[in-house]
Amino acid sequence: MTTLTTHVLIAESSAEENFASIDVPLWAWVALVGAITVMLVVDLLLVHRTAHVISIKEATIESAIWVSIGLAFGIVVLLWHGGQAGGEYYAGFLIEKSLSIDNVFVWAVIFSFFAVPREYQFRVLFWGIFGALVLRGIFIFAGVSLIERFEWVLYVFGAFLLYTAVKIARHDESDRIDYERNIAMRVVRRLVPTTDDYDGQKLFTRASGKRLATPLFTVLVLIEATDVVFAVDSVPAILAVSREPFIVFAA
Repeated sequence: MTTLTTHVLIAESSAEENFASIDVPLWAWVALVGAITVMLVVDLLLVHRTAHVISIKEATIESAIWVSIGLAFGIVVLLWHGGQAGGEYYAGFLIEKSLSIDNVFVWAVIFSFFAVPREYQFRVLFWGIFGALVLRGIFIFAGVSLIERFEWVLYVFGAFLLYTAVKIARHDESDRIDYERNIAMRVVRRLVPTTDDYDGQKLFTRASGKRLATPLFTVLVLIEATDVVFAVDSVPAILAVSREPFIVFAA
């Protein structure tokens, strides 16, 4: 219901709003992407160097740290570019966190469907998030460029958000999705030799002299495919509150 309300409110946003327009130097982009990369690498190589089941306490602490970093960066934007830019950042941050709840539930269903061992789930999510950042960046710049050239695209985005909201409201929780028939799964299994056996947290393994993709790789591909769908949903939503690529990407 929260997601439905968020979608409807965002879809009704006026295209005539005044948005922050800031001059972001190249070094700021390099610093932002570099900082995100360093934090992800530290998370992978230090915090989660060995595969283990993440406890609720550990997950809560890590989530609190990541959210705190995001909120702190909003203060940087606020002090650097003023209240308008800061407000847009926090609005986008809130939207992304609200919509990310959908992602979490879908990921949980996928992990359950493929019976991915809990101790290996982080590795899949890490590379999934890394890929998601690249995809979101592409969608954000493409979306901003489209809006700058064709203002009417906003109405298309709004209609899509309303359609998504209605679809979510009418979704039957009893419906079971067969991910084995997902087009992404069919394509990867047709193009990449795979095995049904796990080899620790490796994405690829060797068997009988052949290099094979493990189930973790196929699950990763499916998660990336679902993130494309989520990006089509969330990027138009956040572009309703800000048109500045730096703010949108950072949020």
